[in-house]
Amino acid sequence: MTQTIAPRVRTLVLLLLAAACALLAAAGPAAAHAALTGSDPREGAVVDRAPAQVSLTFSESVSMDDDSLRVLDPKGKRVDDGKPSGTGGTTYSVKLHAGLPDGTYTVTYQVVSADSHPVAGAYTFSVGAPSETTVTVSGQGAGGGFVGALYGVGRYVSYAAFAVLVGGAAFVLACWPRGSGVRVVQRVVVSGWLALTAATLLLLLLRGSYTGSGKVADVFDLGLLGEVLQTKSGAALISRLLLLAAAALFIAVLFGAYDKREDEERRDLTFGLAVGGSVVAAGLAATWAMSEHASVGLQAGLAMPVDVVHLLAVATWFGGLTALLVALYRGPSDTPVPALAVRRFSRIAFGSVIALVVTGTYQSWRQLGSWTAFTDTRYGQLLLVKIGLVAVLVGVAFFSRRWTAQLAEAVPAATGVARGAAKASGKTSGKTAVKTGSTTASKAASKTGSTTASKTASPGQASGAAKGSGGSQRAAQLARQRAAVDAARQKRQRDADPNRFGLRRSVLAEAGVAVVLLVVTTVLTQTEPGRTEEEAKAAGTSSSVGSAPSTGAVTLDMPFDTGSQNGKGVLRVELDPARVGANDLHLYVERPDGTAFDIPEVKVALTLKAKDIGPLPVAPDHITTGHWSASGVQIPMAGDWEVAVTVRTSDIDQVTLSKNAQIG
Repeated sequence: MTQTIAPRVRTLVLLLLAAACALLAAAGPAAAHAALTGSDPREGAVVDRAPAQVSLTFSESVSMDDDSLRVLDPKGKRVDDGKPSGTGGTTYSVKLHAGLPDGTYTVTYQVVSADSHPVAGAYTFSVGAPSETTVTVSGQGAGGGFVGALYGVGRYVSYAAFAVLVGGAAFVLACWPRGSGVRVVQRVVVSGWLALTAATLLLLLLRGSYTGSGKVADVFDLGLLGEVLQTKSGAALISRLLLLAAAALFIAVLFGAYDKREDEERRDLTFGLAVGGSVVAAGLAATWAMSEHASVGLQAGLAMPVDVVHLLAVATWFGGLTALLVALYRGPSDTPVPALAVRRFSRIAFGSVIALVVTGTYQSWRQLGSWTAFTDTRYGQLLLVKIGLVAVLVGVAFFSRRWTAQLAEAVPAATGVARGAAKASGKTSGKTAVKTGSTTASKAASKTGSTTASKTASPGQASGAAKGSGGSQRAAQLARQRAAVDAARQKRQRDADPNRFGLRRSVLAEAGVAVVLLVVTTVLTQTEPGRTEEEAKAAGTSSSVGSAPSTGAVTLDMPFDTGSQNGKGVLRVELDPARVGANDLHLYVERPDGTAFDIPEVKVALTLKAKDIGPLPVAPDHITTGHWSASGVQIPMAGDWEVAVTVRTSDIDQVTLSKNAQIG
């Protein structure tokens, strides 16, 4: 039977590991959880004169240092004062040097969002007219590279180790107290503690480099480590280490004094361990809840305790499943997992599923905000995968409960058979021992007698000595053989039990799905919430670059071709703030290669056809090469306005372009 099980186990484990590795490989660097939703000047804007400062607006609060927000001139020289400051909750600005010349300027930012994830990006704006620049703005990312990958591994390990530590200890304390003396179960829980401690130390060392330069050398920078300790994430990691010290004491008592006490004495100690262990486990879960997604955004005061309950439910289910799986496959044959323990865990797992559904529903609403976010955002898509895996896991758990019930029904009969076999074995062993003893004694006496007759004058003494030493050695050898035979017979009986075999198989499948589910959950914690991504899209920006203006300005790009030799180009119309009342209108004319150029004439007319208003003519003034502007353009009513622009590139070559713009 064991030869049949082993290949199946190996195959299933390899498939599960392959699936987990595929998910990990697809995870990539941590996505930005604070999106840049506005900037002033906005990305690509061409302003008449150099602004006094540059402002950025994020979807949530971020932390900055002197190098977090930089403005570079066309030659790459820094032109800001290096002292970014907050000006309105989520808006941050940095002042610029006076008298900046015309040209294209680059704004770079690298900050840390309130939920501990690094955010980086860059964009350009121009003063007077666009120019060539030596600054490269593409490919800038945060949390990537070797340090980012190592940090991601540390996060995966810490979540898994937390589940094994908390769930394994809960399984022993609540389901199988005798399991505290089983060596393989002890190793599982202690391994969870060691892995979580090591991963926490690794994250603490990597944190400064992960949110900053990304260089390996900065991992050992003590000054940078000191700065990390002053942040919310650093405080959470230090708190986790202190709580792990308390967890070490809990483990020592659980596998030490608790294991050595009798059942009656254990009951008195169980309450204290349950209360103390729950406090430590909740504290460990809070180190994640107070520093990541739950700590920012909507209803943070409610979201953090909900997240703690969610993490504890995950750990109780997954960690207990791990301990049960190890005990079923690697536990000693003389201490099998009783059906009562499996039945208790089944009830606890069912309660964990209910807690996961309730808390997960709340978290989904909080992080998504709309039904469309399920399919339109990466967070929503991963959440759908997680929901599917939970459904599969619950289905597999149903079969585990069925095998548990059958195993419980088979226990009384199996116990009676085992007792009968033990009695029969005892009788047979007694007869064998008597027969063996007499045979050994007669042979020893015969041999001793013949030897004594020829070599010694004291035959009685020699015969007694031979009988004593030979008989005791033979009896000890037979005892060892009987013990080995009994152990092998018990293992064969255990493996041949169809109920226990079915339980082992279903628990293995359940644990495998749980591994993949844990990976998906960990990736979710590093993915930008759907609500944030949707807000960034609504502002007209991608969540990774976030270049939408905070004023609500409308930009219309219109390619044109008048048919003349130099009649091709792109016309950009900007209407700011695109609201009822006075607005500023800017027009920019560029060649197909992006360089600004002048044309003899441009005319603008605004029409609201739905209300039969217009056309309202606008006469912009020429400001500089390729730039026209008009101030105080009055828009009397909100609606879908047609913006028509007539472009004349020579005395006879002209074309009229039009696009609609929503004025609010």
